[in-house]
Amino acid sequence: MAKVRTFVRPMQGWWRKNPYFVRYMIRESSSMFLAIYAVILLVGLLRLTQGEAAYDAWRAALTSPVSILFHWLALLTVSYHAFTWWQVAPKTAPDILIAGRPIPELVITGGGWLATIGASILVYIIVRWM
Repeated sequence: MAKVRTFVRPMQGWWRKNPYFVRYMIRESSSMFLAIYAVILLVGLLRLTQGEAAYDAWRAALTSPVSILFHWLALLTVSYHAFTWWQVAPKTAPDILIAGRPIPELVITGGGWLATIGASILVYIIVRWM
C-alpha cells in the first residue's frame, strides 16, 4: 500500500518574495513601536501617581541615549505607517461624490496628511504652552 503524502506549503519568508508584502510587513511591524510607546506612557502615569521623585526619575530616563534612539525609530516607523495609511484610505473608503463626481484620491490622501500634520503641530503647541 502506497503511503499518502500531503502537500505542505513552505511558509518561511513568503512575504520577502513580493515588494508589496515587504512594505505591508514593515507597516504592520510598526505597531510594535506603538505598543512599546504606550507601555512607556503608562509607566509614566504610574510614576506620576507615586510622587514627584518617581515621576522625575521616569522623565530623566527618557533623556537617555537609548530612549532617544527608540523615540526617533518610533517616529520614523509611525510616520511610515501614517504615510501608507493615507495612501490606502481612498481605496478603502466609499466614494464621496461632489457634483456627481468622486473626490480624487490625491485630495483624500493630501487631506489626511494635512490633518495629521495639523494635529501634530497643535499637540506640540499645547504641550509647549503648558
